[in-house]
Amino acid sequence: MGVCAPASAAFLDDSKASVDTRNFYMNRDFRQSGAPQSKGEEWAQGFILRYESGFTEGPVGVGVDALGLLGIKLDSSPDRAGVTGLLPQGPTSKRAPDDYSELGLTGKLRVSKSTLKLGTLIPKLPVLQPNDSRLLPQTFQGGLLNSMDLENFTFNGGRLTQVSQRNSSNREDMTIMKGPRRNIVTGANATTDEFDFIGGDYKWNSALTTGYHYANLDGLYKQNYLTLTHVLPVVEGQSLKSDLRWADSTDDGNSNVDNRMLGAMFTYSLGAHAFGLTYQKMSGDTGFANVNGTDPYLVNLVQINDFANQDERSWQARYDFNFAGLGIPGLTFMSRYVKGDQINLGAAPGDGKEWERNTDIGYVIQSGPMKNLGLKWRNATYRTSFASDIDENRLIVSYSLPLW
Repeated sequence: MGVCAPASAAFLDDSKASVDTRNFYMNRDFRQSGAPQSKGEEWAQGFILRYESGFTEGPVGVGVDALGLLGIKLDSSPDRAGVTGLLPQGPTSKRAPDDYSELGLTGKLRVSKSTLKLGTLIPKLPVLQPNDSRLLPQTFQGGLLNSMDLENFTFNGGRLTQVSQRNSSNREDMTIMKGPRRNIVTGANATTDEFDFIGGDYKWNSALTTGYHYANLDGLYKQNYLTLTHVLPVVEGQSLKSDLRWADSTDDGNSNVDNRMLGAMFTYSLGAHAFGLTYQKMSGDTGFANVNGTDPYLVNLVQINDFANQDERSWQARYDFNFAGLGIPGLTFMSRYVKGDQINLGAAPGDGKEWERNTDIGYVIQSGPMKNLGLKWRNATYRTSFASDIDENRLIVSYSLPLW
């Protein structure tokens, strides 16, 4: 008992658990664009339970994490389902089931400042950004090694074998995102159970961080990704942040992937205000390559679109305001406009064009019995010369409760 007690104490005393809830209403309107479906509209309630244990004592610490996901349909119908990404579709019709759920377990080992995790993962890397923009997060199965043993250097490497999409409880093999005009073509074997990744970020000083990451979606594409972030203090209360990204994606035998991506985002912060400008350019024989269902790590990834089509050039102007500067902490506002052109339409004449405008207004209660209750309204307008126009609204009520 004398040997086991400290190990058990660390395992339990360092553990933490929380539950997050999301009440999510989404309306996606195609009615003015001649799309096959005039409207998507659904309402659902989500619950996300997270548990993270501590580690046992000794040179090799052992622990376990758990993730419980539950989505409940509040309102949907076959004529309005299937395009919001909020709920699953039925196997033989577009009718959404009453609920869907997932339980994920993750074992972990720690040596010094290195941790190996095996099981359910939500890794966040330039080469893989799980989608968490709807009711429940996208999850993966596999292994991940994270190490911070070298000073100022963070290493990540591993393999993923299965994916559960944001509106599904099924685990399945992975494939590549094709998009409306990415012009990506795959062969007969378009899925795989191997996504390998390796890379790291080095923090040169408090202002500058650079990174390199490599990924291989077996048989479909290989990708090299470089990142640089720098924050330049100007005067007190003002700074200029630079975020530079470059990726080179090539095929891996069973696709035609050939893409170079350049992205640059510059944000000037002035007290409660932030002004942003971005530029993004795609070149090569296809658009950007990423795992289907994930968010591509792009500066012009916005509410509806990512502006990652073949040859596309896009610009963004953005403005943020934090009302804490006016004595209302927790209230925020964001508005942005993105325009893309030079899109390769294949055999169709001319170049494609598209634009999107977003507005977000959010408030999180800062104190009292309703602390951490968040309210958010997200509005988007998307117009294009080659696909369906979209008007969209999302209303989200969220709450985060630490259990211990």
